[in-house]
Amino acid sequence: MTGIETGAFGAVVLLILVVAALAAVLYLIPVRLWIAAFASGAYVGLFTLVGMRLRRVPPGTIVTARISAVKAGLDIPVNDLEAHYLAGGNVVSVVNAMISADKANIPMPFKRAAAIDLAGRDVLAAVKMSVIPKVIETPRIAAVAKDGIQLIAVSRVTVRTNIDRLVGGAGEETVIARVGEGMVSTIGSARTHKDVLENPDHISKHVLSKGLDAGTAYEILSIDIADVDVGENIGAKLQIDQANADKQIAQAKAEERRAMAVALEQEMRARVVEAEAEVPRAMAEAFRQGNLGIMDYYRMKNVQADTTMRESIAGAPEEPPAPPRK
Repeated sequence: MTGIETGAFGAVVLLILVVAALAAVLYLIPVRLWIAAFASGAYVGLFTLVGMRLRRVPPGTIVTARISAVKAGLDIPVNDLEAHYLAGGNVVSVVNAMISADKANIPMPFKRAAAIDLAGRDVLAAVKMSVIPKVIETPRIAAVAKDGIQLIAVSRVTVRTNIDRLVGGAGEETVIARVGEGMVSTIGSARTHKDVLENPDHISKHVLSKGLDAGTAYEILSIDIADVDVGENIGAKLQIDQANADKQIAQAKAEERRAMAVALEQEMRARVVEAEAEVPRAMAEAFRQGNLGIMDYYRMKNVQADTTMRESIAGAPEEPPAPPRK
């Protein structure tokens, strides 16, 4: 009885080992993918699939992408797909982009598509934008004409992807900034704001002629002015501010001149007081030298007293007239 149990246990263990070995073999050799690739005409060898497993490359992604490429008439080597996956690229997106570009008659070799994908750009979206242009709306851009009137304009820029400059080319922000700069320059060179309102297409033509898409990943097809609003009178505001500034400067200069006049007046009064202080000394000196006699001195004192009396009489308030007697 013990021998039978031992044999049964050994058979179960052997069965488990066989199943585990079969599962490992089926995992390393994806037979279903091999059959699907063979039936689709995109043959991939069994040892190649096993090597993908060992290199930790999902065979399903590579085989599916190769089948899609072969069915679309594109021959992409398996090694290139594997290398792109190991480099961190999106194999399915690259293949789909190549298929879309081929249907749209856009030359798109695998190396270029892989480079665009590894650069961080959505290569499939880039191909779609190359076929269907995209409209970029700029923010409200304010500019001032020569007559001082502010204009606020909004434009719509129609662009499509430039595949040749997609790697290393500037993005949408650069296009919007350049278009805004061109609009400000065009409006600023207008003689009056009415000229801009009468011919808004002059802005788009002038901006489009500057070649603003140079060095960018896009090709500008058209620039359309969507809206133009009249803003504030910036010229008048600047003139008012300048007038206020000139007024303040003039007031400061006038205050400076007044302060200088007051200081000069005080200085002259001080000199007068200083000169009057020298009069007694000069008189004493004249007495000693005999240039001034005693009668001259008394005559001068009488004149001073007479002058003081007249000043007091002239400065006294007038008495009101007496009321009439009844």
